[in-house]
Amino acid sequence: MSAASSNSLDFPALNKLAEQYQGKIGFYAVYILEVHPTDVWQMQSNVRDGVLFRSPKDESERAFVAGACVRRLGIKFPALIDGFDNRVESTYTGWPDRLYLIGQGGRILYKSKSGPFGFHPQDLAQAINASLALN
Repeated sequence: MSAASSNSLDFPALNKLAEQYQGKIGFYAVYILEVHPTDVWQMQSNVRDGVLFRSPKDESERAFVAGACVRRLGIKFPALIDGFDNRVESTYTGWPDRLYLIGQGGRILYKSKSGPFGFHPQDLAQAINASLALN
């Protein structure tokens, strides 16, 4: 997730899933590179919604923007921050937004299409239910 790309995504549905599967599935949001920073390419929807962040220059700035993103989106499960090497984003093609279900040993059990149009928590819920039924 990034602050600029996530303002139309259904985080309340993910919060509900995280609560529903608490103790069975770990939910994490991962803050990746900022998609539409003010110093690179700003979308009008971000101006309208007050989602205005420049590209973080160091880890403390990235942590600040990630924290603001979590608060603004009302995310109620833990958030992690990708490093400046963007390793998580490049490994999981997380830009702009994706949902994943990762099983034992790091096996990918579900990967959504890219967001915001491929961001469907109900599809993730189906994958979780299928995974739990196998165990």
